[in-house]
Amino acid sequence: MTLLLCAPLLSACNTTESVQPIPGSITYGGQPHMKLTKSPPGSQFQHHFTNQWGQDVIETYIVQPDRSVKLVNRQEMSPPD
Repeated sequence: MTLLLCAPLLSACNTTESVQPIPGSITYGGQPHMKLTKSPPGSQFQHHFTNQWGQDVIETYIVQPDRSVKLVNRQEMSPPD
């Protein structure tokens, strides 16, 4: 009986929140029109841009099996003084 009560709680621990696109992200507003045909699925790449507050942003993407890209990480750095 205890296992039945704990199973939903344990499964909730395995969920991860996805990183949502922001203005400047490759996937902001949807997937890009062009597919990455030469990049193998599972490969990663980074995109560097400056957000609307002047922060440097580095995002990491993974190429999916259908050649779409998935945003998996974002690092924001403070602007220089």
